Amino acid sequence: MSMNKSDLVNVIAEKSGVTKGKAEDMLKATIDAITEELAAGGSLTLIGFGTFKVQNRAARNGRNPRTNEVINIPAKTVVKFSPGKSLEDRVDEAGKSKGKTAKKK
Repeated sequence: MSMNKSDLVNVIAEKSGVTKGKAEDMLKATIDAITEELAAGGSLTLIGFGTFKVQNRAARNGRNPRTNEVINIPAKTVVKFSPGKSLEDRVDEAGKSKGKTAKKK
């Protein structure tokens, strides 16, 4: 089971008692605010949910698996998400109740 943007808009509308149009506007405004903060190099912490932050990934060498040729992978700025304890606990509990457990590597 997975959720897409349309599904999320429906849930927001239902839980907040607003129209789907208003819920879509609220979601867009939220995504825009998060994007602007991260694009400016900042971070966003939602206590209990998690933290979005920007990190720089250094340039490195990789290997093309088809040709075994060494390739240069350029430096890149990426977004990282670290889940909060409440979110981790809720997901873990839901997984246990469904009989699913994560496999350790």
